[in-house]
Amino acid sequence: MTSLSDTNLYHEIHEQPDALRRLLDKEEATALALADLIHGRDIDHVVIAARGTSDNAGRYAQYVLGAMNGLSVGLAAPSLFSIYRRPPRFGNALVLGISQSGKSPDIVSVLAEARHQGALTAALTNRPASPLADQADVVIDLQAGDEHAVAATKTYTAELAAIALISVALSGATGPREALLALPQAVADTLSMNETVAAIAPRYRYMQRCVVVGRGYNYATAFETALKLKEMTYTIVEPYSSADFLHGPLAMIESGFPVIVIAPSGVMAAEMTDFARTLRERQAEVVAITDADDLLALARVPLALPAPVPEWLSPITAILPGQLLAMHLAHARDYDIDSPRGIHKVTETH
Repeated sequence: MTSLSDTNLYHEIHEQPDALRRLLDKEEATALALADLIHGRDIDHVVIAARGTSDNAGRYAQYVLGAMNGLSVGLAAPSLFSIYRRPPRFGNALVLGISQSGKSPDIVSVLAEARHQGALTAALTNRPASPLADQADVVIDLQAGDEHAVAATKTYTAELAAIALISVALSGATGPREALLALPQAVADTLSMNETVAAIAPRYRYMQRCVVVGRGYNYATAFETALKLKEMTYTIVEPYSSADFLHGPLAMIESGFPVIVIAPSGVMAAEMTDFARTLRERQAEVVAITDADDLLALARVPLALPAPVPEWLSPITAILPGQLLAMHLAHARDYDIDSPRGIHKVTETH
């Protein structure tokens, strides 16, 4: 069997600090140019077209561009464009396509219609020579380098960082920019959790179902962690916000039911700690991804984030334990880490 450290996925997970440094170094000017266009056209809302992992990056954008920049952000329904052919009016929107490959026809169709309507279009992609990029007024190259493993890792964190870069460019604030530029080192520090996660992964070798819970900025992290576990370990994993989970799904909890709680320190930490107490009362097995001591103390399996960052940037570090857990659990189950069954690196949906 191939050594884990020889797999593409292992290398790509550990390439993320360098990939982020390239993005922040090479694409800041492009982000500033896009910010000038947004300000110049007095744009007040953003529509994002994406699928899969990139859709989760869009969820992050809803919080960052909303909280940091006052922009209303919605996710497009691509089928309205590609299948129903009943596109809604964009109005004075930025229409942002997010896709590592830039090839999916339904995502391209959203930006093509936006251009037809005269809206400002932009693309975040790892392939600046792609059909999606061809429909964009501004293209931010994710600078992640070739990604060979089917499961997206470094392109996801690059998408999040590109969104954060746009937010910083729009605000012009020096504090957030300095925090963003320090992020690659925080990512490198967080990857030191690799051995810790490797040690706990065999505990879940026979796990058939679990849930992942986050809220606020890390609502996106819950979705992306669940996706990585589903596509790499073939486990039934559902993502929730803590608020939604209390509105019914809580009834699923029984003794030993695994719940991954993602809650870095910040505004949401106290609420998520209370949520974890509720889970403990119902005898759930809590896996906590956090740097908040109170939440770590409640966890059956505490995964302590070693590099605290501002909450608005925390999804870029908080996803790393999820990536590592999916990789190590797949390895414990003797699965093909680089090529999960039934899926391909580029999925073209219509």
